[in-house]
Amino acid sequence: MLTLYHAPISPNSRRVWITLLEKGLEFELVEIKVDGEQFKPEFLAINPFHHIPVLVDDGFNIVESLAILDYLEVRYPTPAMLPKDAKDLAIARIVQLVTVNELLPAATTFLPEFLGLPGGDPEKIEKAQQKITTVLKFFESLLDNRPYFGSENLTLAEVVAGTVVDVLPSVGISLSDWSLD
Repeated sequence: MLTLYHAPISPNSRRVWITLLEKGLEFELVEIKVDGEQFKPEFLAINPFHHIPVLVDDGFNIVESLAILDYLEVRYPTPAMLPKDAKDLAIARIVQLVTVNELLPAATTFLPEFLGLPGGDPEKIEKAQQKITTVLKFFESLLDNRPYFGSENLTLAEVVAGTVVDVLPSVGISLSDWSLD
């Protein structure tokens, strides 16, 4: 039985959770409260880096969400969630990595506002808004006449990007100008 240790608010956790659901896999969901529970010895035995998510499959612990997604794709290949064509696969991977390395860090700039805390540095917020606009323009440029990035079917690109893009409106970033909403 697969076990996913996660926190519902985490986009890293949600991307694994969504993939498990899309692949129709049975799994146990164990919520880790990131208010200190991730530092308890029993969780550190699973992941010494104290991060979520962690997927456990038959005693094998997998950390880092993108590694977990790759594992699930190879171990449970049906339905396929990555294109087979080299160009299309590159597009899917680009979307995943740009989301993790560019979009998510920019979106976290708005985390204080999202949590109802006092606002952050206006200069950092402006730079983050510019970064988000750049990413969304780039994503839009990768879309073609197919409904998904490089595919006719849902891919890991949509799963990864979707866990970040979906929170942008809640922090004041409109998606109405983009074909991604």
